Amino acid sequence: MRTSSPAVSTGVSTGARGRLSAVYGGNARAVIERGFRVIARQNWMILVSGFFEPVLYLLAMGLGLGALVGEVEGPGGSSIPYTAYIAPALLATSAMNGAMYDSTWNVFFKLRFARLYQAMLQTSLGPMDVALGEIFLALFRGFLYACGFMVVMLVMGLVTSPWALLMIPVALLIALGFASFGMAVTSYLKSFQQMDVVNFVMLPMFLFSATLYPIEVFPEAIQWFIKAMPLWHGVELMRHLAVGYLSWAAVGHALYFVVMTVVGVWFTTVRLRALFLR
Repeated sequence: MRTSSPAVSTGVSTGARGRLSAVYGGNARAVIERGFRVIARQNWMILVSGFFEPVLYLLAMGLGLGALVGEVEGPGGSSIPYTAYIAPALLATSAMNGAMYDSTWNVFFKLRFARLYQAMLQTSLGPMDVALGEIFLALFRGFLYACGFMVVMLVMGLVTSPWALLMIPVALLIALGFASFGMAVTSYLKSFQQMDVVNFVMLPMFLFSATLYPIEVFPEAIQWFIKAMPLWHGVELMRHLAVGYLSWAAVGHALYFVVMTVVGVWFTTVRLRALFLR
């Protein structure tokens, strides 16, 4: 028994390393480097333009409608201005939009038209290298949007708690969850008409996830459906940090995106391997 155990252990370890090497070449940085070169040469205008949508929502709804609404109930039952109520939600939405664009439309073009991933996987890169590289690029976009939007909130005087600084890493967590899952879903889509399904899902999610008004306005059955959606968890977590109200519910919201990320990365890796490494 003493002589066979190391052999068995070594065999299991070797088998695990073999399975990992079949999907991961340890060179995701090559995908990231190429992505940054493309952004610098071609896509920087598209990258910048996506930042303005949530800012315009904040100015229109926060300053315009907010003058009529006044104050609303925030986390912990405290009263906050309507502008301060929707700003964290729009930050979460901004992170979602940036990550989803890169992990859906951008990935769709590379997958179905440029045939870029087929070429990548003919090299030493594995499916997980491609998945991690593309997810990182989507994460970078979400990070830029989060930082820019945070500056806007600071200028408008909407940051009232030191805990609000954690909204930037939380925006990255939200972007990571959406990017990993968005890329997996995109691997199933084959036409631009099917890609419209992405917008069909994202727009209602934005409108109904308590971004612009409290979730309590809906019937209880609809509330439970909304609470199962990822954006609602991001919005709630952002609002808690914005006013410095921390509870165990915030931990639950964060864990939602951790699980979403793990499932999404695994799902994307499996799909790319099934598509290109048969």
